[in-house]
Amino acid sequence: MQAPPNNFWKEDALKILLTAFEPYDQWNSNSSWDALTELLKHRGLPDGITTRRYPVDLDKLTERLSTDLEKRFDAVLHLGQAPGTCAVHLESIAINVAGVTYTPGGLFGPILQDGPVGYRSQLPLGQMCSVLKGAGVPCSISYHAGTYLCNAILYLSQHWHAVRGLDCQVGFAHLPLTVEQTVASGREMPGLSTAQLARAIELMLSVVTEHVRSNTRSVLA
Repeated sequence: MQAPPNNFWKEDALKILLTAFEPYDQWNSNSSWDALTELLKHRGLPDGITTRRYPVDLDKLTERLSTDLEKRFDAVLHLGQAPGTCAVHLESIAINVAGVTYTPGGLFGPILQDGPVGYRSQLPLGQMCSVLKGAGVPCSISYHAGTYLCNAILYLSQHWHAVRGLDCQVGFAHLPLTVEQTVASGREMPGLSTAQLARAIELMLSVVTEHVRSNTRSVLA
């Protein structure tokens, strides 16, 4: 695995929270966690970076995320899995929709009753996308992260910092399945190699560290 263009494996590295999700539904693994562990296997844990694997449960996620954010990070990069996609998707917007309802035909409830409609990620998504494409990693910018946990973790992280008036670059990237997952599924689905996804994370972190101090948050009207 090649070294990143801007080395964040150094003593004066910024404090970054880097997260992934556990397996869910029919998937015995999660490409976000597989790629993250692949990166750490080859590069080790950089100074200043904290990694987490979160449960696929909104209540447990909310509690654990809040506890972690209390440690005050310069940037937060969340990773998730998006079966059926063939490229890394950099998510632009998190909306206040929990995506859970226990009433047949009912509307999805909000993540936070009194929260704003949404938040826009202030990570340099255009630059991140260009860097990934330049390294041969398929990538695109997506409007928002869906309406469940991937969206919720981006929204909650943005809101946690907003209500405290803290500057922190927060973003979310959906990763395709790994090739191993597609083979195990027995279905014809797109996927990328674990090494390629690990490289994508490495490159995203490098871009984030270069721009973390110039970022400002923007709340949607």
